Amino acid sequence: MSSEATEVVVVGAGQAGVAMSEHLGAHGIPHLVLERDRIAERWRTGRWDSLVANGPAWHDRFPGMEFADVEPGAFAGKDQVAEYFAAYAEKIGAPVRCGVEVTSVRRHAGRPGFRVETSAGSIDARYVVAATGPFQRPVFPPIVPDDAVPVQIHSNAYRNPGQLPEGAVLVVGAGSSGVQIADELRRSGRRVFLSVGPHDRPPRSYRGRDFCWWLGVLGLWDAETPPQGAEHVTIAVSGARGGHTVDFRTLAAEGIELLGMTQAYEDGVLSIAPDLAGNIAAGDEKYLALLRAADAYVERNGLDLPEEPGAHVLGPEPACVTEPRDRLDLAEAGVTSIVWATGYTADYGWLQVDAFDEKGRPAQRRGVSAEPGVYFLGLPWLSRRGSSFIWGVWHDARHVADHIAIQRGYLAHDATASVTHQD
Repeated sequence: MSSEATEVVVVGAGQAGVAMSEHLGAHGIPHLVLERDRIAERWRTGRWDSLVANGPAWHDRFPGMEFADVEPGAFAGKDQVAEYFAAYAEKIGAPVRCGVEVTSVRRHAGRPGFRVETSAGSIDARYVVAATGPFQRPVFPPIVPDDAVPVQIHSNAYRNPGQLPEGAVLVVGAGSSGVQIADELRRSGRRVFLSVGPHDRPPRSYRGRDFCWWLGVLGLWDAETPPQGAEHVTIAVSGARGGHTVDFRTLAAEGIELLGMTQAYEDGVLSIAPDLAGNIAAGDEKYLALLRAADAYVERNGLDLPEEPGAHVLGPEPACVTEPRDRLDLAEAGVTSIVWATGYTADYGWLQVDAFDEKGRPAQRRGVSAEPGVYFLGLPWLSRRGSSFIWGVWHDARHVADHIAIQRGYLAHDATASVTHQD
């Protein structure tokens, strides 16, 4: 296998890797972007068929290029998003190598930089950027035995209702993935149970503006620290069918039975936590708080935006909330499939450097890790609330590229000083 050298190796060619390449290129820094599959592969094959972006096209994009085939207020489909990043990489001339998997990164002994081992050979690099994002390893809570129902899959393996056997479906998780999959299954004629945990439930739009706009003008995208206890709370919002506000009362009225969090399994029966009403109420309060903040912003700035008093009115709680189940007999309910929309964890087994804390999480600040020369990109709350979103990762990448450029400047000064001293 071949061996070569470059200044920076960027691992991953999703939105984070492409953004990183743009900013490194702007600095004139030699680099390679290594991708084990295709550009933006997670968008292509790691999502269900009908997925669309959760933000409108005017917002969920990089500053340097608009979507060619999506109206600004519409929501791009997953394949359109993937093609967008492929086209963007071509536009900026990103040096992406597809089909190259990074198997290990280790610091050199006695000299600067790292040895990057790949499926196509080794590469020496002064800097390494881990741009693989947070969605690496699906999280399966060890609750239900494999043989309890015919099919158990994670949301990353779900494609459409037709792949599941006949019968009812339990969807566990009420973030954007869980609610959209549950809604699609219900619309296909399935009986659906949805296990609802803590969540944030913003309005899709309010007073004629998308929630992405409201989070921007209210400064919420730039929040640098999540509220206590909300570090991993999911956001229930949807761009499906033109975009709509997720309302669990509406889902229940349309036939989805809501459950509290799934706790344990014994002899074919799931025990359900008595937290459904509390989770719904907490989500409602976050929703109403954003409406109140938006109203205050309109009044404070004298904006002429149409009032929307009906958005503040919450409907009656459905029976599944007022009289919740505390158990679910899977066979009795006809459940033949469970879809676990329970998130992901990162997988940095290939990054064999001292860049992690005692819990195995990246030890970093705004992407700059505790291991000099190693950087992280694309993680939630890397620098702000918007860090794991398309536009947010672009701005984080600029900060990381600037940091690398500054470090290169110091090294260049050291080299010049050494030569001058020798002369």
